Parts: sequence; structure tokens; C-alpha cells
Amino acid sequence: MPYQSSSALSSQTTNSLLCLTVAPSQVLQGTDALQQAKSAIARLGKRPLVVRGDRTLADTPQLQPLLNMELQVAEAAYIPDCSEASLESLKQAVANHQADVIIGVGGGKALDTAKLIAYQCQLPVVTIPTSAATCAAWTALSNVYSDEGAFLYDVSLLKCPDLLILDYNLIQTAPQRTLVAGIGDAIAKWYEASVSSGNSEQTLIIAAVQQARVLRDLLFQKSAAALKEPGSTVWQEVVNATVLLAGVIGGLGGAQCRTVAAHAVHNGLTHLPGSHNALHGEKVAYGILVQLRLEEMVQGNKLAATARQQLLKFYAEINLPQTLDDLGLGEITLTQLRHAAEIACNPNSDIHRLPFQIVPDQLMAAMVSTTTPVETGRSNLGIAAINSTANQGCEDTDS
Repeated sequence: MPYQSSSALSSQTTNSLLCLTVAPSQVLQGTDALQQAKSAIARLGKRPLVVRGDRTLADTPQLQPLLNMELQVAEAAYIPDCSEASLESLKQAVANHQADVIIGVGGGKALDTAKLIAYQCQLPVVTIPTSAATCAAWTALSNVYSDEGAFLYDVSLLKCPDLLILDYNLIQTAPQRTLVAGIGDAIAKWYEASVSSGNSEQTLIIAAVQQARVLRDLLFQKSAAALKEPGSTVWQEVVNATVLLAGVIGGLGGAQCRTVAAHAVHNGLTHLPGSHNALHGEKVAYGILVQLRLEEMVQGNKLAATARQQLLKFYAEINLPQTLDDLGLGEITLTQLRHAAEIACNPNSDIHRLPFQIVPDQLMAAMVSTTTPVETGRSNLGIAAINSTANQGCEDTDS
């Protein structure tokens, strides 16, 4: 679905054509799901091109079934990133192999790349996540970055993947940190959808927002136990939540149930090289705290303040980042912080789905005060107060 501005969306009538990409055509999930998925893959094509990261299929025993299929399999890496240069290289790989199906194997960027190259080449696509760090395996959306890893734009695709294979044995080989990041990315669905779409009267958007609430509650209740018992039933349910249910919410809500400040903060942070060691969901989780802090500071929203304190306790329990320092950005300068804030506040940013106007100075103040105790009164966000707050968090060594 083409991108529409929030003003265009709000003016839609009941006669408007709504195009939703709700779910993959088929989802296979379970222990050893990949071993049992050969026929489903073969129905889509005989000459698959596997798009992956820098680890080959041969490096990962759990991916051996892909090499043992009676198909003509070729591999290509998306290095250096899901970028325009990588996409051009992969188009050539598709042509050279005469590929008739794309298989994405890896984390969010590998899957986004596979989906986008399949879309551009008009081929079916299979997504095989190797971690539970995002819902990229489900969605009809790809994020495009620079070769250096800075977020540039997203692309809405015509459909969700043709086949999603969620193999618990494969997911369990990923570092636990990836599941924690996935929890951070998934829980953002509630905090963003409730702001962007919480007052909608459209049936499917109401359903999406309520599913986001269910997702949040499930993660609050089960995440700690899941992380203590990898491979257990509760662990599988949390994996289902981060990979599948999070994708359902975006599918049902569509473009009208979009991200807000948490993902906008993530996008701004990707333009700081020091952030690249932090995972997508870690930056998004931090961004939720920033969004709540903005609601608290600008609106005097006491519910946002309470929600932030609740999240801080949850983050501490499962080891999600709470501050810039936790993201490895404790030594950034005020100039760098402003650069990230300005990108997050660009005119097309989803941060403007907040019910109030935001300027970079306000965002900077929120970014350096995510762990501030709840205040008794509404903050004074005059420029002097903002600069004072920002300076407490960053030393401007560029001056």
C-alpha cells in the first residue's frame, strides 16, 4: 500500500478503498519445522536464491535442510546492509541464477532485504527467521538503510511473504539477547498504536489496538519465565508473540496503525555510528521510554509517567536498555544528540503522529531523562530548561 500522510488517512471515508496485507499465505511453526517444509518451499520454485548475512548455510547445522532439498539452491549475502547498493547486487544474483523464488534467512535486515528483492523481481518469497528479534518475517514492509547502517526510508510491499517458517530449534540457537530485543520491539506495538490509533472507530484498527494490549500483557506476564527456560512451552509462546502476533497487529491495523515516537527515535539513533552495536529492538525499547517521557513532559500526562515507571521495572528484570548509556551512547556529544533528534523529527517522521507538536529540543530533553523519577507537576519546557536538561546528559566536546 503506498504511503499516505496522516492527514490523508484521517480524511478517508467509508467509501475509500482499503488494501490490507494481513498475513503470510502460509505459516509453518514448530520444532524442526524447516525439516518438514521442503515440499512447501518446492511448490513455490525450483531455483531458490537464499538471501542471508555473512554466515553461509553450511555454517549453521540447523539450516542443512535447505541444502539437502532436491532444488538448485544458490546463496547471496546482503552485505553491507539492506541498502540500495546491496539490492542492486542481489538483482544481479537473481538474474545470474535465474532464480524463481527468494528465501530470506536471518534477522530483520536479511528478511527485509529478501522481501524487497522478491518484490522488485516479482518473485515469491519465503522468510526463515534465525532469531525472534523482530516481526520482519511476517510483515509486508521493508526498511532501507545506507551502506553505513543509517535508516533512510521504508517500502510498503504488495503482500506478506508467501511462506513463513518458524523453527523453534533454529530460533533457540540465537543469543538470548535477540529475544530480549524482540520483546522490546513487540511491546512497542501497544505504546505506539494506542497513541496513533487508540481513538479510531474502524473495526479492524480497534482489533489491532486491542491485540497490541494483549501482546503487552502477555509479554509482561511471560517474558521473565521464558528467558529462564529456553525451548520451553512458555519460551515458545513468547517467540510466537514477538515474531507472529506482533506481525498480526501491523497486518490488521495497516498503514493507519503505524509506529510513533519509539521507532522514530530508533531511526534517528541509527545515524550515530556508536548505536550500531545495539539491536533494533533495544533502540526501540529505549524509544518507548522517550515517547512516554515526551507525553509526560509536554502534556503533563500522569498515565504516561506511571507507564514509564512500570516499564523501567520490567526492563530491569529482563535487561532492556533504559538510557543512552545502556545503548553504548553515554559519551555522545550534544551535537550528536541534536543530529539524531533532528532526524527523528524530520517532517515525514512518524513522531508527528503524537497528539502534540514536537521539536528537536523537546526530544533531546526526553532522550536524556528516561529514568527521571515521576514529577509532581507539569514540566516547564522552555528552551532554557530543555538545554539545561540536555547538557546534563551530554558533554558537547565539539565546541
